[in-house]
Amino acid sequence: MDNYFPSILNDAIGPVMRGASSSHVAAAYRIGRLGRDYMNGEFTRVLIEYDPNGSLEPTHDSQGSDMGLFTGLLGWEITDDRMVDAQQHLEAKGTDVEIAITDYGATHPNTYKLTLTNDSESCCIIAISIGGGIIEIIAIDDIKLSLYGDYHETFIWTEDTSLHQQLNNLSFVDTVEEHQGLQGKVLRIKGQQALSEQNLPAKYQIKAIKNLAPILPVGSSTQMKLPFTTSEEMISDNKDKNLSLWELALKYESARGNISETEVFEKMRDIVRILEKSIADGIEGTQYMDRIYPAQAPAFKQKIAGNSFLNMGLYNDAILSVTALMDVKSSMGVIVAAPTAGSCGTLPGTCLGVATALNMDEDQKVKAMLAAGLIGVFIARMATFSAEIGGCQAETGSGSGMAAAGLVTLLGGSFDQCLSAASMALQNTFGLICDPVANRVEAPCLGKNVMMAGNALSAANMAMAGFDHLIPLDEVIIAMHKVGQSLPCELRCTGKGGLAMTPTAKALERKLERNVN
Repeated sequence: MDNYFPSILNDAIGPVMRGASSSHVAAAYRIGRLGRDYMNGEFTRVLIEYDPNGSLEPTHDSQGSDMGLFTGLLGWEITDDRMVDAQQHLEAKGTDVEIAITDYGATHPNTYKLTLTNDSESCCIIAISIGGGIIEIIAIDDIKLSLYGDYHETFIWTEDTSLHQQLNNLSFVDTVEEHQGLQGKVLRIKGQQALSEQNLPAKYQIKAIKNLAPILPVGSSTQMKLPFTTSEEMISDNKDKNLSLWELALKYESARGNISETEVFEKMRDIVRILEKSIADGIEGTQYMDRIYPAQAPAFKQKIAGNSFLNMGLYNDAILSVTALMDVKSSMGVIVAAPTAGSCGTLPGTCLGVATALNMDEDQKVKAMLAAGLIGVFIARMATFSAEIGGCQAETGSGSGMAAAGLVTLLGGSFDQCLSAASMALQNTFGLICDPVANRVEAPCLGKNVMMAGNALSAANMAMAGFDHLIPLDEVIIAMHKVGQSLPCELRCTGKGGLAMTPTAKALERKLERNVN
C-alpha cells in the first residue's frame, strides 16, 4: 500500500455493511461494483475463480465472498437485505454463474479472479482483499495496475498521441497513465470526476471509453498534504500545538479527504448512530438460521440484571455491547467494520458500551471513535487488518489497541496516555491466531472480541495510572506485523489449523454444510 494513504473513514472505521467478513463480503462487494461499472452493467456470464493455494478456497462461501460479489454485480447497496439471495436474483436476470477452483498462481492469499462476458466483449479482473474491506485491483485483462477505488477512473482506448497532454490540462484530472494492451494503447485517467466523450473535442480518435466510480467513502487527490503518516511524525507535529488525539484525527482526515473537519466529525457521528442501533438490535435479540451460535446478548443482559455472576463493572457493560454487535454480524444484520467485520465488536462495543454506562453524550462517543480511528490509520499504513496475512492479532488485536486509545479519550486522558494505552494493548496481542471453526466468523471470534475488550480496558487504566509502555507505538505496530507474517498459513484464517481442525469443529462444519444444501 505504498501508494495509498489510509483514511479513518475508508480503512479504520468502516465500511458500513452486513456480516460476516469484511475481507470477504465487503471486499468482494467492491470488486463486483467495479466489475459492473467496467462492463456498464451489461454481462450475461459470470465466472469467479479462487486459487486452491489461497485462503478464499475454503471460506468463499461460508464467509460471504460469493454473495458480496453478486450483490456488487447487481448494483445494490452493501446493506441491502436481499444480499443472502443475491445469486438467485442474478441468475433470475438471465446471467449464467460459475464458481471454480483454479490454480492460476495467485501470489496473495485473498485473490479474486472475476471474468464477466456478454455477446460483444469480456473482461477479466484480478483483485486482492487487503483487510477491512479495502481492495486493490492489480490487473484488468492484460493491463497491470494498482487501483483502490478512491478516484473516478476512466480508461480510454486511443492511438491519438495528443490526447494524453490534453487530459493533463483538465483541472479535475489528477494523473494520466499510458498502458499498452493487446487491443492497443490505453490511457488510464484518475480524477475528481468522470470523463466522457462529451468532455473531449470530437477531433480525438477514441475507440472505447470506460468509467469506474469511486467505491470508498473518502476520495483521494494528488494535491492532498497530510500533516503526518506515522505516530512519530504526529508527535513531532503536535509538539507545540498540544492537541488531543481526536483533534489530530480531524486534521488528518480533513487533509486526507479534502473535506472540512466539521464534515469529518458529522460522518463519524453517523457511524456512531449506526453502531448504537446495531448494539440495541443485538441486545433485543437476533434471528438467523445459518449460524453456529444462537443470540447470546439477551441472555447476558439478563444475567447482569440478576447479579448471577461476577460483578466486573464496566467490563460487563463492554461484554454486552461486544456480544450484541457480534450477534448482529452473525445474523447478517447491519454493522460497521471497525476495523473489520470479524473484530466488529472489540472497538465499538468497548468504547460505546462504556460510554453509555457512564452516561456520556454523543459528542464524547464521536471523539473516542475518532481517536481510535487515527490509531487504526497507523496500523493500516505499517501493518494490516487482514487475518489472512497477520492472524487475529491483525483484527481483534488491532481493534483492542484502537479501543484503548478511545477509552483514554472518553476518560479525559492526555494525548501521550492515548498512545501509551494503544502501544500496551497491541503488545499484549502478539501471536493471536485466526482459526475459525467451520469456516464461520463466530467461534472463537466472539470470545476473542470479548477478551480484547478486557485487554483494552486494562491498557487504558494502566496508561492513566502512568505505566510505562516502553516501546513506541510505531515500533510495536511494525513488530506486530512481522509476528503476524511469521505465523504458519494454517493459523491465518484458512480454517486449516487450531480449533478449526478439531474433530468437533470438523463435525460441526459437515453439519452446517448439510443444513445449507
